[in-house]
Amino acid sequence: MAEGTSRPFNRGFGGKKDKGPKREDKNPLEDWSPVTKLGRLVHARKIKSIEDIYSHALPIKEPQIIDYFFPKKDLQQEVMKIKPVQKQTKAGQRTRFKAIVVAGDCAGHVGLGAKVSTEVQLAIQGAVTAAKLSIIPIRRGYWGNKIGEVHTVPMKVTGKCGSVRVRLVPAPRGTGIVGAPASKKLLQFAGVGDCFTKSTGCTRTIENFLGATFDAIRKTYGYLTPDLWGETKYEPTPYQTWSDWLAPKAH
Repeated sequence: MAEGTSRPFNRGFGGKKDKGPKREDKNPLEDWSPVTKLGRLVHARKIKSIEDIYSHALPIKEPQIIDYFFPKKDLQQEVMKIKPVQKQTKAGQRTRFKAIVVAGDCAGHVGLGAKVSTEVQLAIQGAVTAAKLSIIPIRRGYWGNKIGEVHTVPMKVTGKCGSVRVRLVPAPRGTGIVGAPASKKLLQFAGVGDCFTKSTGCTRTIENFLGATFDAIRKTYGYLTPDLWGETKYEPTPYQTWSDWLAPKAH
């Protein structure tokens, strides 16, 4: 080293490089070209809430709609199981991978998705997309007096999938979720804090077990309880409200 020059110790030859400003969360509407009427309305910000979609039972066909209403920091996802599946062909056995994913915001919305693909990563990505498209609103209620926040299922509900039967029973506040880890995770993602569960059948099959739990919690909005006996006010669907905007423009 030439005389008069010095190099700081323990810095290496490259030193610490400036990585620049941190990248902010990308807007889900930037690179999205909607192909459905509902997607066009959401992309144009004509629909303000996801509840406007659920109240009119509009089918969601694009996962970007869920990304818009549920940011990444709010929507939690977890891979529940990855298993190999085989198919017998003339050339031998073809092995693929099946992923099962649960997604929810822990505040009354949850979805369940499954996907089969030749690679594990592709199966997980497809299952995440399927879980987003299957997200539904969950009705929560109280055990006993209506004090504080909703914390349990509003009534006893039963769901089934394959040979598995799952029954959800309201529980007092502070009980927690009494059940298997798989159903416990799905109920936590749905925002249910206290619940008793009862299951029968081959619950070792995680896919059917989760499907039965999802079917049970889906039925919470299938009962017309006295607090919903009020007069129903019918409002036009977003398609009717924005029919002129959705109509093709004449050239």
